[in-house]
Amino acid sequence: MSHYSVGQLVQHRHYGYRGVIVEYDEQCRAEDGWYYSNRTQPERDQSWYHVLVHGRMHSTYAAEENLAPDTGGEQVIHPLIDRYFTAFRNGAYVPAV
Repeated sequence: MSHYSVGQLVQHRHYGYRGVIVEYDEQCRAEDGWYYSNRTQPERDQSWYHVLVHGRMHSTYAAEENLAPDTGGEQVIHPLIDRYFTAFRNGAYVPAV
């Protein structure tokens, strides 16, 4: 079961970037080549999250153990925000239906 939810703001524990969760997998679904090229190689058997990175054009795929809640309440600036969310309320994004 995932710890974080779609629309929740998070911060990466190692790399420091902020972002918003747009999707998650109950375990790592990345191909072996991608996984083994990952610097940290966290356990695959945990929730992994697709995160839109604040102020960037890309998204990341991060293991739950590497994320922490971002309680700053500031919106994430990303060109795909409107594709996934309809509003920003109470420090979180409202997923599009």
